[in-house]
Amino acid sequence: MGGGAMTHQTFHLPDLGEGLTEAVLVRWAVAVGDEVALDQVICEVETAKSIVDLPSPYAGTVLRLHAEAGGTIATGAPVLDVAGDAHTAEQEAYRAEEQAGSGNVLIGYGTGTGPVTSRRRRGTAAPSPSPEPSPERGPVAVRSPIVRRLARELGVDPASVTASGSDGAVTRDDVLRAAAAGSTAPALPAGGDGEGASPLRVIHTERFSQLRLAVSERLGRSRAEIPEATVWVDADLTDLLTLRAAMAADGANPPSITALFARYVLIALAEFPLLAARIVSGGEAFERYDGVNLGVAVDTDRGLMVPVLPRADALSLDALDTALRDLAATARAGRIAPHRLRGSTFTVNNYGGLGVDGSAAIINHPEVAIIGIGRILARPWVVDGEITPRHIAQLSLVFDHRICDGGYAAGFLRTVVRLLEHPLTAYPRI
Repeated sequence: MGGGAMTHQTFHLPDLGEGLTEAVLVRWAVAVGDEVALDQVICEVETAKSIVDLPSPYAGTVLRLHAEAGGTIATGAPVLDVAGDAHTAEQEAYRAEEQAGSGNVLIGYGTGTGPVTSRRRRGTAAPSPSPEPSPERGPVAVRSPIVRRLARELGVDPASVTASGSDGAVTRDDVLRAAAAGSTAPALPAGGDGEGASPLRVIHTERFSQLRLAVSERLGRSRAEIPEATVWVDADLTDLLTLRAAMAADGANPPSITALFARYVLIALAEFPLLAARIVSGGEAFERYDGVNLGVAVDTDRGLMVPVLPRADALSLDALDTALRDLAATARAGRIAPHRLRGSTFTVNNYGGLGVDGSAAIINHPEVAIIGIGRILARPWVVDGEITPRHIAQLSLVFDHRICDGGYAAGFLRTVVRLLEHPLTAYPRI
């Protein structure tokens, strides 16, 4: 460690963004007494959005670990203590902020007090989004939507919970302790007419993962706030598949169906920009943008994720295909960074990959529309008065009726179908 003055550094859990106030510690990568280098991964945490490696903003000897695997750490709470050279800590304090753009690191290191407050900022890390408005003020603060949802699910009155958060907020562990302190879960009444039916006993209770709670919160809000409507149509994708096969004629890898679908959807959005807007001001206004940040629904082992591809409308088909494959692989590996899961203005969903023809999709709040494509199947189809086998898929568009009426939405969907059924007409633009 050298012969210089020693300093005691405490690393606090950084701001998680999007109103998230805590994370679950999955595993430690270091132990007390270990020597850690600057930027060395010290632990793995799970947020409501992803699993993230946390690197150390300090070099030195680990003095203390403040949490156990499986425990919950609140934003701003201490994670570990490190002893290091004073001059090294001063020189390296700024490094934590530089990690925000690495893709797997949470932003906002140094949320507590101490030597890190003198760090200098470098780079142009994206600003954190505005925090979610706090709920009604009262004797207890429940700021996290995940914690509020958990309290509702467990039947816990937040007003009866003793808060342990560093800022006086109720955490998930507080709610779980309150639930455990109450009576055991009652038996569920059996179905049927009740004649001699025995009550069912609970044999297993499992806590929802942070991702499932976050998905439920967002989709529940969408259902509650958005007056949605749906239009759908069958599309003949025979010529599109022929074009895709031609792209692979020289041995090259053809673009995915999702990439082809998304590229033509982006072309259609240029003619119907209202569908790539976002609702703001509590539903009293909407914003239009100079491009499209494309969300892509990805089915993962941890649940549904919608990673975002910024300015997807500016990408060629090849670039779009590469970017979408990378996004999906990163999301399925559980390594998607939190900032890559927000900011979308329109979402596409290839639920055909799940083996289904259609889906009543839910709009990704605060977006105003989502489009999906089902399985592509060979079906008998009438072409020029003759029945012939064609490759058909169902497309569905769910839209927010506040942003437009059915005629506008149907016009967009018809345009998408026209582009997909006659892909060469727009080929120079893909």
